Amino acid sequence: MQTTNPKKNNSEFEARLEAGLKYSFERLIEFKKKNNSPLVVSRNGKIEKIYL
Repeated sequence: MQTTNPKKNNSEFEARLEAGLKYSFERLIEFKKKNNSPLVVSRNGKIEKIYL
């Protein structure tokens, strides 16, 4: 039976998760630019549209 280091697995998971989120955000921005549609975000409780 192999024992694994939970901290090592956790940091690997966090790195993969961060890379995936960055990739999906880049794709979202590309999509919004391509379709000339606004990016809708919430800032300080207010809904704002950002045109890219």
